[in-house]
Amino acid sequence: MTPAEGHSNWAGERRILRGFVSDSRDVDAKLMVYGDQCFVFSHPLSSLSPSEQASLRQQVVEEDTEDWQRSPDFTGLERVGGVDLSFIKGDDVNACAQLVVLSYPDLELLYEDSQMVTLTAPYISGFLAFRETPYLLEALQRLETTQPSLLPQVVLVDGNGLFHYREFGLACHLGVLSGLPCIGVAKNLLQVQGVEKSEEHQSQIASLQKGGDSFPLTTDSGKVLGRALRSSDSSTKPVYVSVGHKISLDTALRLTHSCCRYRVPDSPESPELR
Repeated sequence: MTPAEGHSNWAGERRILRGFVSDSRDVDAKLMVYGDQCFVFSHPLSSLSPSEQASLRQQVVEEDTEDWQRSPDFTGLERVGGVDLSFIKGDDVNACAQLVVLSYPDLELLYEDSQMVTLTAPYISGFLAFRETPYLLEALQRLETTQPSLLPQVVLVDGNGLFHYREFGLACHLGVLSGLPCIGVAKNLLQVQGVEKSEEHQSQIASLQKGGDSFPLTTDSGKVLGRALRSSDSSTKPVYVSVGHKISLDTALRLTHSCCRYRVPDSPESPELR
């Protein structure tokens, strides 16, 4: 992914835009414009390097940025979004990109968008976000274009944020490109940097007695990249919460738990809030 030249300047105006560009080298390149920057997502993704991911990683904000985040009961938070990319069983190319927006704290459905998409980029371990993010951004763009008043104030992402091989998972990628606070909520443990499904990990899970209990996901270096959360009293399997963008881990954990009626936020269905 590289900055594109000659794009319009959208400084001072937050927009989530997507278009297509083509040249003799790559007819499938995708152009994403956000804020006053423009980036080209080229296919195939085999040319991506950790340095490009690291460049985006530097833009991640790991602290609270909104007034509602500092409120004990999230006063001022009215809309919570959830996104997911669900694949058809046995098919890693065709998927359903989903976005829902719920009211907060009542968690009533305000908006829903589901689109079947065909992923043209191959799966490369550690670069999942480069493959999936454009379609989730498209869903946010459609909402911003048609019903901007319903744009979520925070997005829960079915995937990881900082809890990632290079500390830049799907929730971070979506947050940086959209400018929205994002939280990674993963249903399965990603085994990275010394965090693994060991006997110790299973013992920690067993120690979670009630909904809201959690323990840190600590790397070999001692850095905490997320927390395992027992999301409800009725669930014994934790979800793995990590910072995506523009929110602290403590706030991300509190908000995720407050949205949970079942194991994952709000209901057993996908995406994260539906």
